[in-house]
Order: sequence, then C-alpha cells, then structure tokens
Amino acid sequence: MTEPAAAGPALLAEVLRGDRVESRHRGHALVCDARGEVVAAWGNPDEPVFPRSSCKMLQALPLVESGAAAGLSTERLALACASHSGAGMHVTRVADWLGALGLGERDLRCGSQVPDDAAERHRLRDAGESPCQLHNNCSGKHAGFLMLNRHLGGGPEYVEFDHPVQLAARNAFEEMCGAPIRGWGVDGCSAPAFETTLRGLGTAMARMADPRGLGAARGEAARRLVAAMAEHPLLVAGEGRACSELMAAMPGGVAVKTGAEAVYVAILPGRGLGVALKVEDGGTRGSECAIAALLVRLGALDAGHPAARARLAAPILSRRGAGIGMIRPAAAFYEAGRRL
Repeated sequence: MTEPAAAGPALLAEVLRGDRVESRHRGHALVCDARGEVVAAWGNPDEPVFPRSSCKMLQALPLVESGAAAGLSTERLALACASHSGAGMHVTRVADWLGALGLGERDLRCGSQVPDDAAERHRLRDAGESPCQLHNNCSGKHAGFLMLNRHLGGGPEYVEFDHPVQLAARNAFEEMCGAPIRGWGVDGCSAPAFETTLRGLGTAMARMADPRGLGAARGEAARRLVAAMAEHPLLVAGEGRACSELMAAMPGGVAVKTGAEAVYVAILPGRGLGVALKVEDGGTRGSECAIAALLVRLGALDAGHPAARARLAAPILSRRGAGIGMIRPAAAFYEAGRRL
C-alpha cells in the first residue's frame, strides 16, 4: 500500500514592493496540545527540523530538574534559555554567573562572537577590545551546561555528544518531543543540535505549557523556565528583538523563542498549547511575521500592539526613509486574524 504524499509547504508570508508581491516565504506551522494532537496545521506537521536555539528551554530542563539549579535566580534561568544580543546586560550577568561557580570565560566552549548589540560593538571598538565567548548569543545556555556539569561531575568538554551533560539534554529533548531524535548535527555554539519533526517540537512546547503529565520534578522545572522567560524578555533576546518585544506585549506568561534558519516556537500556558513553525528559506523576516500572525490568531497577542504591527505589516523603507513596501502574513494563513 502506497503511503500518501506529505503535504508541501504552505505560503506563510509575502513581501510587497508597492502593491505587488515580490517574494514569498513558504514553510510549515502547527499548533498542538500536550498529547501531541494537532489543533491546526499548515504544510507538513511531520516535516523534519533542527529546532536550533528555539529549544533551549528543553536543554535547560536537566539543569533545573536535577536540583543543580536550586535557588538559581529567574534572571539566570532566563539566560539559560536565551539567544541574547551580547549587550552589556547579558555579558555582565553571564560573567557574574560563571564567577559564582568559580569559573570564567575560558571554561566556556561556545566560541567568540561579535555582539549583535550596537552599543557593545562600539564599546569594544573604542576600547580596542576583541569580542569573547561571553558575547556569544548562547553563553547563558553554556553557563547552564557548566552548572549542570559541576553537579554531574563530567569532564570539561561538555559539548561532546556523549558527555553526561549532552546525554541529559538529549534524554529530556526526546521525552518532551515524544520520539527519539531523527539525527543530530552541531550547532553554531558547538553543542549538539538534535533533529525532530515539527509535530515533536510543537508537542514539547505544549508540554512546557501544560506540564501536568511530566512528573513533579520536570513539571516544576518547566514552569520555572517558562515563567523566567516571560519575566525577563530582554534577557532572552535584547532591545528591538522580536522575542523580547512579543513576550513583553503579551499577558499570561506566554513565552516565544526563535532559532536559527527561521524556526520559531511559542508556549501558551493559559491554553496548554504549543506552536512550532519553520520557514523553508531560512529567512527570519518570514518566521517573525508568521509567529506574530499565529499569536494573534490564538488570542495571545493584540493585533494593534506596536510589537504586533511591526511584524504583521513590517515596513520596507527606501534609503531616504520612504515606505516602499511591506512584509505581511499570507491571506490564507492569517485569515484576517480569525481566532483558532
């Protein structure tokens, strides 16, 4: 018996020049509950994906559920889930966290990165300093890895695939997604990047939103991490970043997180739902538009809020500052904001 062909990508967002569509962003998106039941889908729910940094809260679960993070501040929990801009507020907090562990920048294994934050880039330039590993957008996640590593008693190369830290992260990832990993690669920060399906990723986010079936330790860990992200949106990303602005715009402790190559997730505790999407061309402008559209349709985000408008009708400007186009959600995907 021949299996039915998987659904192709759906049109999620389009780019206009004047009133003409110039480019299109296609991909896959879904909303599901903690049982893995799909509430709504566009494209192929079982599309294979590397979640990349969108799943940092899953990688942080072992840190919290193991007891290693007992008493850890909500700021540091948020940083463990962050893809930050390398601003001063991020760099100093990660450095302080490492210092409290008796560790330093040299103990990180994420690599140096030029910060996205303009003020910190200019400070480095004016001071004649080079970026370091603290500026890496994943340095908070790696500080969490180091804290867990101390608890587990592993060796210093904590990013290796078979290291106790990564085995714990993989176990949490698979259990939350409800399936073994499909494979793995290496992320930009040198840690393993696990592969799952969009349905698996959405299921994991729904279980973060509704952790009642996870057991006491993991359920409490999920609640603490989601609450920390929602409480400190600027630490999760940074000034002007979609993750930070969208979380700040939403009541109810909703958490959102981007990942490289146009992956986005959302965790909606009030409804016990998870959202996952992937834009096939890897364009962040498309994924930011799509996640804003879904958050509006789920009733979590007010379409009139400036953070929503900036993604639902993102202006394209000429170099003289004139409006010459926009990025908007595709009509069949957004359905004028009709509630799901």
